[in-house]
Amino acid sequence: MSVLLRSFSTAAATAVAVSTFSSPSSSSALSVAALLISCRSLRSLEQIHARIIRKGLEQHPVIATRFLSFCAAFSAPAYASSAFDRLSAPNLIVWNALLAAHARHSPLPTTVALFNLLRRRCSLPPDAFTFPSLLSSCSHSVALSLGSSVHATILRCGLEADVFVRTALIDFYGKCRELRAARSLFDEMPKRNVVTWNAMIDGYVKSGDLVTARQIFDKMPERNAVSYTSLIDGYAKAGDLASARVLFEQLPERDVFSWSAMISGYAQNGQPGAALKIFLEMYNQNIKPDEFVVVGLMSACSQLGSLTLAKWVDLYVTRSSIDLSKAHVLAASIDMNSKCGNMERAASLFESMPNKDLISYCSLMQGYSLHGAGDKAMGLFRQMLEEGLMPDSITFTVVLAACSRAGLVEEGRQCFDLMTNEHLIVPSPDHYACMVDLLGRAGRLTEAYELIRSMPVEPHAGAWGALLGACRIHGDISLGETIARKLFEIEPTNAGNYVLLSNIYAVADRWADVSELRTLMRGKGIRKVPGFTWI
Repeated sequence: MSVLLRSFSTAAATAVAVSTFSSPSSSSALSVAALLISCRSLRSLEQIHARIIRKGLEQHPVIATRFLSFCAAFSAPAYASSAFDRLSAPNLIVWNALLAAHARHSPLPTTVALFNLLRRRCSLPPDAFTFPSLLSSCSHSVALSLGSSVHATILRCGLEADVFVRTALIDFYGKCRELRAARSLFDEMPKRNVVTWNAMIDGYVKSGDLVTARQIFDKMPERNAVSYTSLIDGYAKAGDLASARVLFEQLPERDVFSWSAMISGYAQNGQPGAALKIFLEMYNQNIKPDEFVVVGLMSACSQLGSLTLAKWVDLYVTRSSIDLSKAHVLAASIDMNSKCGNMERAASLFESMPNKDLISYCSLMQGYSLHGAGDKAMGLFRQMLEEGLMPDSITFTVVLAACSRAGLVEEGRQCFDLMTNEHLIVPSPDHYACMVDLLGRAGRLTEAYELIRSMPVEPHAGAWGALLGACRIHGDISLGETIARKLFEIEPTNAGNYVLLSNIYAVADRWADVSELRTLMRGKGIRKVPGFTWI
């Protein structure tokens, strides 16, 4: 559930609790409510539900409302509906709790159908706690037309001025990239709360307008962690980690979401060491990570390629309360173990998945490919096809790269034909680069060169670079010079290309050409990259 929807649900539950728990007969209800607050799993919630029924509290409006809210928290909208159907006369607040549960976890048509059912069966009309859930569901699906119709209904009900409803409208229009409508609603509000300000900031962040988002942030009379985190996340996604870090350091009190934004930001921008450092700061402050922190940490570990670190992260997650069975956590763990060389663990996690998807298949195939088991990668690809999964463009990039590393020329050709002729995927520059690398490694340099020249799309430096590397391996000086000249045009300051050509010359004892290349590099101010050697 979004922070916005949580705030509405909490407000609704609080309103009914104040009125109902003040009655003298509410001691049993209070004890059950306390149990609900301490509930930490769906299994525990089911046990509490049984106790509610035994105590005859199933029809209690506050208990019902709280219970439905916890069903939503544990991603169990079907269970929420089952419990709701047992109620003899649910009031509007209970209906709102059910609607909120489905807005979080059900498809938009289900939420809309439930809203229409509420209007027919509930004795009271929808109120200010009803519409935010429906708008949240529209936001999630970016259903602009339907959400606009909901807005019209809100106007007819006379609820547009309500701060909760208007904030939900701002959030909806912001997520649909209708910033003008969102800003108009925002500017017309005589009174705004911090959630309203945050919704407006989030809208600008989502649309990529960080300048205006920062202006709104700076004008806020009062900020909370969400205000900071939204902007931190925006800066991180835009690659401006310096601005993200400044805001992070200014946070009066950091929550797990702000830590997660920084860890993920560093990982997504290719700074795994910084991501790990931030995580260790969090770890040393005894802040419990959530699943998103763990996914960011695993991504950083994947980039570092450290088997020791991967094993530590694996053990840490196993001992934590993180649910490793969640699809995105499991996929990140498979990817981390694959890239760090722990293929046995990666394969074990993969086999434990009840529903294997393209991401998990690609992660394991890439792991096998990187660690010299191209035949296993191809076996997985065939298994994936047998299970009826449709490979996409990224899948074929992984498969073609696996064929290239393993020298599986004919298999690579077959996969390329399968991609273009059967799955009707238009080859990208990356696909062609993989094919060039495949042919080049196999010594078919002329064939690889002709493939580059016949490409219907402009080849990128990766394809030319793969062929230049193959020229070095197979000692083709003439073609190497031709390819190098092309690369010098595309990447005039990339030292690696000069070094590769120099090495081709050196193997052929053409030392005068080696010297001339070094002079050319010095003249252009190009320095040799560490890791590339002059032969």
